[in-house]
Amino acid sequence: MIAQAGMNNQQLGVLIRKAASEMHEDQSGFWKFEFGESLVFVITDESHNRMRIMSPVVELDSETDKVFQVLLEANYDRALDARYCINNDVVWSAFLHPLAELNDRQFVDALDQVVTLKKNFGTTFTSSDLVFGG
Repeated sequence: MIAQAGMNNQQLGVLIRKAASEMHEDQSGFWKFEFGESLVFVITDESHNRMRIMSPVVELDSETDKVFQVLLEANYDRALDARYCINNDVVWSAFLHPLAELNDRQFVDALDQVVTLKKNFGTTFTSSDLVFGG
């Protein structure tokens, strides 16, 4: 069986440029742009078939340290496909997916979920109106 060609950096770049309100960096495999009022990074690795959409949410401090349990609970039932994660003392909203299996609609939906999850940090901690099991 021959695998069909799927998403790649070239096609993803076209989708990102359509969605971006402002581009900061635009190179194959790494994009940094504004989506609405949110800073977003998209990073790919075609050789390993991976893609990641990320948006910084907040730097950790004594107050945000207290929300770890809430973040884990949100990842379980309210964050849907996007997730909260932590790297270098920053809480991020992120979506990870195999690159080739991603389609245009899924990318646009994932981008919206990442930004919505960021916006809802500290309130509902949701990535959309849908809540798993709700």
